[in-house]
This record gives sequence, structure tokens and C-alpha cells, in this order.
Amino acid sequence: MPQTVLLAEDDRAIRHALERALTLEGYAVTAVADGVEALAQAHKTPPDVLVLDVMMPGIDGLQVCRVLRAEGNRTPILMLTALVETADRIAGLDAGADDYVVKPFDVEEVFARLRALLRRTSPVPAAAATSGGASESPRADVQISDRQVEAAGIRMDLQARRAWRGKRELELTRTEFELLELLVRNAGIVLDHSTIYDRIWGYDFGPGSKNLAVYVGYLRRKLDEPGAPQLIHTVRGVGYVLRED
Repeated sequence: MPQTVLLAEDDRAIRHALERALTLEGYAVTAVADGVEALAQAHKTPPDVLVLDVMMPGIDGLQVCRVLRAEGNRTPILMLTALVETADRIAGLDAGADDYVVKPFDVEEVFARLRALLRRTSPVPAAAATSGGASESPRADVQISDRQVEAAGIRMDLQARRAWRGKRELELTRTEFELLELLVRNAGIVLDHSTIYDRIWGYDFGPGSKNLAVYVGYLRRKLDEPGAPQLIHTVRGVGYVLRED
């Protein structure tokens, strides 16, 4: 089954061109002209991913995003914007958007960002679960719902974007939260570096990058407690795994 895209863009030429390009790329596209239609369609037939123009008459893309997130809808959202100021981009991310593309854009960039967003929300392939070349199965105590994910003493509220170890709330940045969510969802599975880079950043920075190690270090400092077991373990030459032992 093709992955479904809900596209909301009030500029007819851009909407038709992007709808055609996405269709040729293999997506099943529903295209609407404003935010009211976008919300109605999202409620009627939830898509795999939304592409929202920021500036639309009536209800704009930011308002659509806020409404969906307030309802607990975690569908990935890519914003299309002609606004290039940092404050405007921050406003979109604060509204709950996952990524943005600045107009005028290259359609290949849209494709790449959509692939990255969809990979974040799809199950990790079994081939990515490896420890010294041997596959592992997810731990049986991983609990996942539309709103929460819980494993190894970590509980995460996905809608409120809050996380706790036991009763202690963790103060996490956006990237730290997404990295921890990926590890918790796959507790007991060794995730290799490429898989984590792909899911969190959308591309692999290469073998020389220390970016992932830096963020794992940040997370460990926020997670670790005196006398409690370490949760994030390094599997040398492979990647990282979340487990209690």
C-alpha cells in the first residue's frame, strides 16, 4: 500500500505541481486548498504524513498544526514556508511541526524530508537490531500506546513531550526527546549508528561524526542516578541499546 500524504497549499500552481510530483514518487496524495479542509480531511482519513503551507487564508498551517497536536495527533508534519527568519521557523516547530522546507524549494528536498519523517515513525527493521552480528528481539516490557511509551523505568508522554525516569521528570531538548523515544520504543534492541542518524536527523553524518555520541552523552547525564543502573549502553563498533542490567 502506498504511503498517504495530505497536502494543504492555497497556491493552485504549487499545489498541483507538488501533488503530481508526489504521486509520481509513489505516494497516495489528497490535496486541499486551505486549513479548514485540511483539518476536515485529517479527521476523516488520517494520512501517514501532512504537508502544510504556513500562509493560508482562514486557518493557516500553524493553526492546523496546533489543533492536531492538541488533539493528541502525532502524525508527522512538514511545513512549507516562504518565511526564512529564524523566529518564523521556531514558531513552526513550537506549534508541533516536525520539519520545514523554505520556498522556493527543490522537490527532491521535499521527498528527502518526507522519507526522513516517515522513517522516524515506522518500525525499526530487524536487520537494524544487532549485537555483534546477532539479532535481538524487543523486550516484552515495552508498553506503547498512541500517547505514551514506557520501558526500562522510562515513561514518555508523547503528546505533552514530557519524560520521566521513575518519578523524576527529565528536562530534555527536542533532539534528546526524539533520541530517547527511539531508544525506549526499541528497548533491548541494539540500534546501529546509521539507523539512529537516519531516524533522528534524516541522514548519516558519516563515520567521523561525533554528533550522536555527544547527544548520547547528554542523555546519559540526564538519565543516570547514583546507585541506579545505567540505561543507555554502548555496543562497541555497532551502536546503542536501552536496557536495565
